[in-house]
Amino acid sequence: MAKGILIAAMNFSAVAEDEFNDWYDTEHIPERLAVPGFLNAERWIGITDPKTSVALYDLDQVGILHSAPYMRVGGANGSPWTKRVTGRTKPIMRMEGEQVKPGDKLAPAGAAAILLIAMNVAPEHEAEFNAWYNEEHLDALAGVPGVLCARRYRGSGATQRYAAVYHFAREGVTESAAWKAAANTPWTEKMRPHFRDFLRADCRRYARAR
Repeated sequence: MAKGILIAAMNFSAVAEDEFNDWYDTEHIPERLAVPGFLNAERWIGITDPKTSVALYDLDQVGILHSAPYMRVGGANGSPWTKRVTGRTKPIMRMEGEQVKPGDKLAPAGAAAILLIAMNVAPEHEAEFNAWYNEEHLDALAGVPGVLCARRYRGSGATQRYAAVYHFAREGVTESAAWKAAANTPWTEKMRPHFRDFLRADCRRYARAR
């Protein structure tokens, strides 16, 4: 069961691509997967901007990001290689999130693409925002052909408090008529003016060059 997530998104335009990928694949992800409570690690690359990197880590509980095993490799205790690489990247988002809905769902195997959406909402509309997401929006998008999984999170550490992650069987699902119909209901249109700090990342699965 994955009740938490770590979302780490950055732009690595100022880092050589081979070094960035070697660091991620051979040091950074293995360090994290060795921490008890890390269930998996996924890497994604921006479709329109291939210098955008998104990493998703499903967690038993979001609290493991404050555990002693994680603190030994995280934050100020990052390796010299980590500090060298991340010192040249531009942070986009780092969220420690608790899964709101469905509640404990793991990322599906075999996804080809994802959509990451993150935002805040005007405080006076937050109750309706959560009702809209939980009662209509997430389920509507989860039912679109090609959507393998739809999950939403409430978190800390990022500018945005809320995030949703959609895993797709193929690229282009968000361009389909079914997606557009599900994503543009009257209730959705009512809520959109109240979104703040909106962030969107359309990504394909990272594949290491051979």
